[in-house]
Amino acid sequence: MTSAVPSSLFSNSKKLLNPNLLSHFTSLKFSPISITDHTLIKLPSTSATSGPRSISSSSMASTFKPEQARVPSALPLPSPPLTKFNIGLCQLSVTSDKSRNISHAKNAIEEAASKGAKLVLLPEIWNIPYSSDSFPVYAEDIDAGGDASPSTAMLSEVSKRLKITIVGGSIPERVGDRLYNTCCVFGSDGELKAKHRKIHLFDIDIPGKITSMESKTLTAGDTPTVVDTDVGRIGIGICYDIRFQELAMIYAARGAHLLCYPGAFNMTTGPLHWELLQRARATDNQLYVATCSPARDSGAGYVAWGHSTLVGPFGEVLATTEHEEAIIIAEIDYSILEQRRTSLPLNKQRRGDLYQLVDIQRLNSK
Repeated sequence: MTSAVPSSLFSNSKKLLNPNLLSHFTSLKFSPISITDHTLIKLPSTSATSGPRSISSSSMASTFKPEQARVPSALPLPSPPLTKFNIGLCQLSVTSDKSRNISHAKNAIEEAASKGAKLVLLPEIWNIPYSSDSFPVYAEDIDAGGDASPSTAMLSEVSKRLKITIVGGSIPERVGDRLYNTCCVFGSDGELKAKHRKIHLFDIDIPGKITSMESKTLTAGDTPTVVDTDVGRIGIGICYDIRFQELAMIYAARGAHLLCYPGAFNMTTGPLHWELLQRARATDNQLYVATCSPARDSGAGYVAWGHSTLVGPFGEVLATTEHEEAIIIAEIDYSILEQRRTSLPLNKQRRGDLYQLVDIQRLNSK
């Protein structure tokens, strides 16, 4: 398995944080400030004789220190191997028959590829029913591979044969006496490019609606995952990870073109938050967000919301579906990323003099 995070992401990462982000205020009598679409701001007069001063957008950037809003500094968006391609989102039905689920996912991947998909995304926990009782019974040893991990063996074989990239949803993984909710990314050569273990576990209690304690069964992952693939740089999260904007911001600062979130939101939070969170992560970070859910089974112990979706960098829903089993084919065009970021130059407007997002992994790596 190659490294999920290129070494270039960690270069020149040791630097001191600004210990005094907020400057002291002095007593000033301000005249009204006029702000227009032009990059000219009138500042308060500093004396009775001097007129209003003005600063350009470049001096504003120097004053506001946008490059310091990310520690280490954000990486430039890399040139992707290809600018435009199709993604396939496979919203799959899941049964208690693991062998059937693996075969069914294989058929869906093949169908998506036959329709032109160069990247295929599978749902969270697609090889068994989503159940804390099922995780220890069906967990696989991904590192051992072969018969110890039939789900990933299938993904490796199919990705190599079809020459596509697969973000393989997630499956329960066993490592010693620990269980993880793990997403595997396979390249078009069939090699395992990255593993993402769900970082934020689904421990919630909404009285009268839903209670979940994943931490009773699963162990939380401790590594953000960004991987370079044949279809660009991808940041990976699993379901509940999408609620934490800091993770998405780290991925954007590492130069991700696309965030992929296999997820299985439920019938309480799904209608309220599923689309909202996807559009928020895409809009805030000006990149693509793709999600993939299992199809809804109303008779299951855990009922998924469905609605797998692709969102563009302006927060626009580019493709989605309802709750039934479906394969969505949609186009991703990375050239739009720079267009959007030029129209709304957020990276140049952040206030590094007021706040910072620290990527601990990059900061501590050499």
